[in-house]
Amino acid sequence: MITPDVTDAESLPLVVAIDLGSNSFHMLLARQDHNEIRPVKHLSKKVQLSTGLDERCLLTDEAMELGLSCLREFAEYIDGMASSNIRIVGTSALRKARNSDIFVRLAEQELGHRVDILAGREEARLIYLGLVQTCFDDGERRLVVDIGGGSTEFIIGQRFESCLLESLHMGCVTYTRQYFPHGSLSNQHFRKAYYSARREMMSIEKAYRSEGWVNVIGSSGSVKSVHNILGERGFDRITLDGLKQLKSDVLTFQNVEEVKFPGLKSERVALFPAGLAILMAIFDSLEIDAMDYSAGALREGVLYDLVGRQSHEDVRERTIHALMTRHHADEERARRVSKQVEPLFKQVADDWKLIEADCRLLQDAALLHEIGMNISDVQFHRHGAYIIQNSDLFGFSRYEQQQLAILVRGHRRTLPLQLLCQLPEMKFTQQLRLMILLRLTILLSQIRTDRFPDVKLQVKERQMKLIFSEGWLDKRPLVKASFEHEREYLERTDYRLTYI
Repeated sequence: MITPDVTDAESLPLVVAIDLGSNSFHMLLARQDHNEIRPVKHLSKKVQLSTGLDERCLLTDEAMELGLSCLREFAEYIDGMASSNIRIVGTSALRKARNSDIFVRLAEQELGHRVDILAGREEARLIYLGLVQTCFDDGERRLVVDIGGGSTEFIIGQRFESCLLESLHMGCVTYTRQYFPHGSLSNQHFRKAYYSARREMMSIEKAYRSEGWVNVIGSSGSVKSVHNILGERGFDRITLDGLKQLKSDVLTFQNVEEVKFPGLKSERVALFPAGLAILMAIFDSLEIDAMDYSAGALREGVLYDLVGRQSHEDVRERTIHALMTRHHADEERARRVSKQVEPLFKQVADDWKLIEADCRLLQDAALLHEIGMNISDVQFHRHGAYIIQNSDLFGFSRYEQQQLAILVRGHRRTLPLQLLCQLPEMKFTQQLRLMILLRLTILLSQIRTDRFPDVKLQVKERQMKLIFSEGWLDKRPLVKASFEHEREYLERTDYRLTYI
């Protein structure tokens, strides 16, 4: 590939990934050159969101304000950028926080863009995607380990495909808080952290050993710190002998703040013993001999996933197709309904303040709306919602997955207002309107051998009017009866449907 000169590079599209991690917030700005990314600027600030979780798993006001203060700085760099070129993701601390919706709403106000909280395995997938883009690929199967502030991700993959993904609840910030109280450092504290990590590993060690790998690569701050320190001591790689030496040296200190080694940055000092204990537990549990380090991780993965979506290499399409195949969906009908969503959507998008991402979500829900029939044709909308809610939907954020499940749950019969009320207040109306559009599209598609009708949909707040070509509805009494039932369902939500 020919490297463009400076003038050409500055004209390339700018893409941005923001990682709201449990320890630090990161922002990576890069230029998009075809399907490659070229880093321009990396900003990072230690926030330690995990430390701001109280005993009820609620983020404190102080923790929120510290995080929002960082985001105000980030906001200056992305002001005026298109949302299609930006992705903002939250990880373990926001998954765990019971009031994460409040922080997400405030963060979206500061940044002017949507914030997605990633499920653990989706985070693992993106970490792997970022790592393989930034390290040498010898074609062999590899194990990737990413120790974060609140969780640790494990991925086994080959080339660009991951085949085994897991996220465990152990991280250097949470373990520092739990096992090294007030910074106290002793062999007893270290052993407690180590064995806690070993217990976490028990749930995956058998499956991962059975799957096997050739190379092991670690990423993120804790692994980087160990790699740098051992590098100063002449080690080319992270080994168990090197880890044992580090443990012995760490335990000569009385407090975590006193730990000092060549290669250890000051901002990583307090977290280093906990990260070391977790890493040693991983080595012992999975019987790892040596580990290399790669700088690529979640931020890079988010950017490559974003670029892939823009170039129609979208993992979400593979996810939806796999789910349809696994549950034997009627693909012809599902795709017919999905195709017909867009014309109806476009007619009301402006009046109902819906955006392009809403249309995509609606189309995906249309593709999945009958997957519950694989379990039973009785209450299949409930079965479908359960499947979606409890599956690993790679490419979808936790909130998008919840939206999909609610849409499928509400595509027929009584509208599930109780489920809709679980959404943030500002999302309730949007989701209800998407659900109504899905329901109308399915009703209009119920005659499988018939051409989709030429219909106009007019809306004004909660008033809806369907206008058919003359005589079309009168010739189809079954469809007409279905719309009469639908009108009764919608009246319970204070939406009024008329049709002529």
